[in-house]
Formats: sequence, structure tokens, C-alpha cells
Amino acid sequence: MEHLPIVDDLAVIAALAVLVIVVLWRLKLPAVAGLLLTGALAGPHGAGLVKSIEAIEVLAEVGVVLLLFSIGLEFSVARLRELFQRVAIGGILQVTSTTVAVTGFTVAFGEPWSRALFLGFVFALSSTAIVLRALVEREELDAPHGRFIVGTLIFQDLAVVPMALIIPLLAKWDGTVSVLLDVSLAMAKALAAAVGTLLMARRVVPPLLHWIDAMRSREVFLLAIVGLCLGTAWLTSLAGLSLALGAFLGGIAVAGTDYGHRAMSDVLPLRDGFVSLFFVSVGMLFEPSVVVERPGLVAIALVGFMVLKGFLATLSALVIGFPPRVAWLAGVGLAQFGEFGFVLVIIGQSSRVATPEMMAPIIAAGIISMFATPVLVRLAPHLTAGERLLEPLGRLIGVGTLDESSVERREAENHVVVVGFGVAGRMLAEALAAVETEHVILELNAETVRSGRAVGHPIFYGDATSAEVLRHARADKARAIVLLINDHAAINRILDAVRRVAPDVPVLARTRYVADCGGLLGLGAQSVVAEEIEGGVEVLARVLRWLHTPRNVIDARVEAARSGVQASWRSPIWPRPVLADSELAGIKIESLLIEPNSPAVGATLAGLNLRAETGALVVAIRRGTQLLEHPDPRAPFEVNDVLFLVGTQAAMLAAFERLGASSP
Repeated sequence: MEHLPIVDDLAVIAALAVLVIVVLWRLKLPAVAGLLLTGALAGPHGAGLVKSIEAIEVLAEVGVVLLLFSIGLEFSVARLRELFQRVAIGGILQVTSTTVAVTGFTVAFGEPWSRALFLGFVFALSSTAIVLRALVEREELDAPHGRFIVGTLIFQDLAVVPMALIIPLLAKWDGTVSVLLDVSLAMAKALAAAVGTLLMARRVVPPLLHWIDAMRSREVFLLAIVGLCLGTAWLTSLAGLSLALGAFLGGIAVAGTDYGHRAMSDVLPLRDGFVSLFFVSVGMLFEPSVVVERPGLVAIALVGFMVLKGFLATLSALVIGFPPRVAWLAGVGLAQFGEFGFVLVIIGQSSRVATPEMMAPIIAAGIISMFATPVLVRLAPHLTAGERLLEPLGRLIGVGTLDESSVERREAENHVVVVGFGVAGRMLAEALAAVETEHVILELNAETVRSGRAVGHPIFYGDATSAEVLRHARADKARAIVLLINDHAAINRILDAVRRVAPDVPVLARTRYVADCGGLLGLGAQSVVAEEIEGGVEVLARVLRWLHTPRNVIDARVEAARSGVQASWRSPIWPRPVLADSELAGIKIESLLIEPNSPAVGATLAGLNLRAETGALVVAIRRGTQLLEHPDPRAPFEVNDVLFLVGTQAAMLAAFERLGASSP
């Protein structure tokens, strides 16, 4: 067999990538950064270890197709509709403002509108892989800034599709209406392709995959999925559209079936391998000499990514109502180049909208920004100067005053301040209302605040890390402060603010891991509940109950599990045994209504002698709103009494017949 040079190149890339990623992992940098660095080291501008560059680029193109296909698998039509309602405003503001700002700046320096708009698209996208990894590692996906970042990233991913359609047409830009007609025609084709995909997703794909799945062959199923991916990409390319759009639509078609999750699990290893080659091929575009020879352009591009883009993302968060701290963290999280920016660069260069020489400084700056992002995301919560600088701007826009006006001043004392209105916050608020305890809820999700107020909860939009907000909530007069948010860094800052505003008020904090308890107690929390422990204890108790373990043994095992880990003031409450799940499976519990024509009306328990004659035992009677747990055997039954009986199925049949009721 003839020796293929690409095999040598792939072996070199794999070995070097593993080495580089392991080293960067020690520095807590993501795998994407390692792949980019691998390409830079092995590429023609580095050590020149890779010779089959064109073949690598072809494989990288397959990686892009598989990447778009997997994104489509995550976005069924129903989910796209739901997500668009939630993320549209923030995403539109960030993408549009960045695109317009970069386009205007580039035109001011003499570039044509077509190239300027292309650069606007490139700068508007952020790195989903790097940012999501950082948020997951810091447990901030559910934090307010995490939700804004994730929503914006989703919108960016969706915006890639129309951007990829428009870029090839920008090469024809001559300022006339004809190009606008071409763009409109391309969008019409894309819409027609989307409609065709929806029809295929409903009519063709489900029965096809069902027929293939019946063969019980994983290999055939995988080939069918890859065939759908590449086939839809090829069909859209025949219509003059991009391969990426076809792959995305193909993913949506499969996502709408019962086989979407299986398709994702099967295609992920294949996608990850080809996408890794894509990032390596992008890294090969990095030219260290560009940084040396054109440092000014690299610096301008880097400022564009990390300052201008970050500021516009921050501004977008402020405009839709987030406080300065959340906006600051969101801006830092979105201030870098994105993976799909590389996709657009390749499309732009192949369409001759841009040249490799022009894009070299931008790619160099983009790779540097991707390396810097994990470090900046880690440092941003500790740099309070950023949010302080944003406070005047927030007030100017009209959202900074939330700290001073959203929480009404109250004269009440001995109330409870609840921070966070998720599932736990809602449960606590309803319990406090039921026991008639006054409380104030602070929340940073505007939609949650609106929905909470609609049902009567005393909930206000306010950042509890602000001492001013705590003062308006009269935290110093409260009986307790309860922290039920998922942002660990924010909890630390709230405890610091509470220590200054209300040092004598007890604070209960919830955290995810037991390792965080010591730090929170050291910051002033009187009690900390770790989800890791409470969840583990609940699982332990339920499993032992399923195994019919006696209650006192369960209590002992729970006490042993808790000892030395976390004290709890809560009495253990475990799920009660269900008769059907125990040795008493033959025993039934039934209820029976005494109707006017029943022979039981006016009769007594002693007179009917149900226990002896039928085997069924009356354990309680409900009379109106009163539950008689120890019914008097000499008291007569009344109409509409409800009897609760325990016994075997045969006993129940006999008792119901004796009382003139239909069989249970």
C-alpha cells in the first residue's frame, strides 16, 4: 500500500496535541487553546512539522460540517422557539452593537462597506467552548451573568447561519440594489431549505430512522446519521447555500425525532475528532512574525476584542436591566474571539472578501484573546473597580438606580430577607407566607421578579451584594437572612456586605459542595446547607427504605453519614414506607363514603362488627373538615362520613358489600 504523508501528519498532530493540552491543563487553560497552540507550533509558520496542509484543511471542513450538525441536534424546532423568546433581546443587542461599531470603525479607516461588515461579523462572535467551560468550572451557569452569557452565546451560534450566507455575497458588493437582491434571494433559498427540512423532519426522517433502528446495528445507524448530515449539506450546496447551513438544518431534522439523543451520543466522538483538526488548522494560521512585524494592528484588534467588544456586551446587559456587577462579569466573559469567527474567516477568504494578509493580525489577536479569557474570567469577580466604574453609566441608562429604588423602604421589623427566588426560594417564601411571617425577596432575574409579583410575592429586583440594597431591605432589622443563589462568589460578597450592614443578624447560606462550608462559616454565615450532603443523605435514606431496612437502622446510618461532615438542625424526615413496596403488599387502604341509602347510616362500629365479620378495620373517619383519628365505636355514622379502612382485598370486598357500596 502506498504510504500517505497525511498519516504521518495526523500522527504528529495527535502526539503534539496531547502533550500541549496536558501542559496547558496544568495551567487551567482549556483544550481548545491547546489545539490552537498545537497548530501554531506544527504549522508552516512554526516548526513546519505538517506537510499536507491542504488535506488537513479538507478534514477541518468536515469538522465544521459536523460541528454545525451537532449544534442543530441541540436545537429542535420547539426548543429554538422557546430559546429565541428568552435570549433574543440580549443576543440581538450584543451582536448588532458589535457589528455596527466595528463596521463603522473600519469604514472610517477607508475600508469598503463589504469588508467592514465582514469584520463586524467576525468580531461579534465569542468562544462558546472556552466561556462555557470557564462557567462550568466556576459553577456560574445559573448565576445572573452566566444566564446572560449563555443566552447571548446561543444567539451568536444561531446568527452564524445567516452570516455564513451573507459573506460570500459581500464579494459582489458594489453599492447597487443588485447585491441586495442577491442577499434577499439567498435568504429566500435558506428559508425554503428550512421549510423543506421541517417537512422532512416530520414526514421522512422519523420513519427512516425507525426502519434503520429496527436492524439493531449501531454501525448502520451511525452511517445513516452521517449520511443525513453530509447529504443535507450537499443538497443545500447545490442550491448555492453553504455546507454549514445544510448541516445545521440536518441536525434540526434529526433533533425533532425520538432518535436525537442517540444520534448526538453516536456522532460526538466523530465530531470531536474532526473539530480538533479544525482548531489545529486554525492554529496553523497564527503567524508569530505578524505580532513582531505588525504589533500595532495586532494591538488594535486585541483592544477591539477585549475592550470594545467587552464594553458593548456590558452595555447590552445594562440596557436590559442587569446591575453593574452582572454586566461587568458578562462583558468580561464575552470579550474574546470565537470558534465560529474562524469559520467566517475561512469563508471570507475563500470568497475573496478578505485576504490572508489582512486577517493575519486579527487571527493573532483573536488567539491571544482566547488564551487570556480563562484567566480574566477567574479574576473578574475580584476586580470590583470595573463595576464601580459602571455605576454612573448604569444610572445614566436608568438601571443603576435599581439598587436604590427597586427595594421599597419598609418599617417592618423581625422579617426574613430571602436572596434568590429559584425552586428553594419559592418554597421558602410560600412557607413563610403560610406561617404569616413577613419577608422580603431579592432577585436579579427581571422575568422572575415580574412573575413573582404577579402572584403576590414581596419580591424586588436588587443586587444583594450592594450594602445599599440590604439597607433598603432593612436587613439590620431582620430576624434572619437566607442566601439561596447559585453564584458562590456573589455569596461571599453578600456575606461581606451583611457583616457591614447587619452584623448581628443570623445568615443561612446554601452551597453546592461541602468543601465550601468552612469558607462561608468563616465569612460570617451562622449555618450552611451543602446540597452535596443533603442530596446524598436523601439518596441513602430512600435506598435503605426500598431495601425494607428498619427505621431505627436508617436513622443510625444517616447519623453516621452526617457525623464529622455537617451538623444539621433539621430533624430527619424520610419517605414513609409504601405498603405496596413492603412485606405488607397484600394490605390495602381504601376510603368509603356513607351515602343516604347506606345501611350504615345510624349504625355504629360496634353494631356492624366489621372487623370480626369482614376482616376490614376502620382506622379513621372524616366528618366534614374534622378527621376523627380514634372513632368512638358507639357513635352512629352520619351521611357523608368518609371511612378509612385497612385490610386485604377480600376483606375490602366484604366490607363494601356489608356497607351497601360498590366493590373497590
